[in-house]
Order: sequence, then structure tokens, then C-alpha cells
Amino acid sequence: MRPGTDATENDLRHLLNERDLIGVADDVQDEYDCMLAPLLQRLRGGADQADVGAFLRQELEDHFGLDPVGLRPDAMAVRVIDWWATVGRADGTSCV
Repeated sequence: MRPGTDATENDLRHLLNERDLIGVADDVQDEYDCMLAPLLQRLRGGADQADVGAFLRQELEDHFGLDPVGLRPDAMAVRVIDWWATVGRADGTSCV
């Protein structure tokens, strides 16, 4: 496990819950935890906004069974990439 992983995961969890793509974070704080490891793996591997957006669309559609169009996964991808540009350095990973 990389240094700072717990803090990084918690930060990403907070970001996902704050955006709350499916509208349940007030009741279920770990609803998006299934996306933490895959997102972090992609980010650490150099994923860009398009990669993150595609992953979020796929998760919304395949995992959650929702139509991703109105949920704006691309807007969330922008937030994730912006967050990673700052946090990824602290995580010991080169960023964007």
C-alpha cells in the first residue's frame, strides 16, 4: 500500500459523496466505495479526463443500472482530475 493511501481514499470518497451521482450519499456513506480502487488505479496510471469520464459512465450504466446522460459523469471527471492534480503529488504519484 502506498503512503497516504488511506487519506487519499478518504478524500476521493468525500469527493464522490459530495457530488453524489446517484443521490444516496446522505443515507449510505460507502455507496461509491466500489469505485475508489479502480479510480485510484487509473489515476496512478496516468488516466486523463476522458478515461475517468468513460469509467464513471460505465459504472453508472453497468454497475448502478442508470442512464448516465443526465448525471453528468464528464463534469465529475473534471472534478476528479482537478483533485488528483493536487492530491496525487502528496500520494507519491506523478500527475497529469
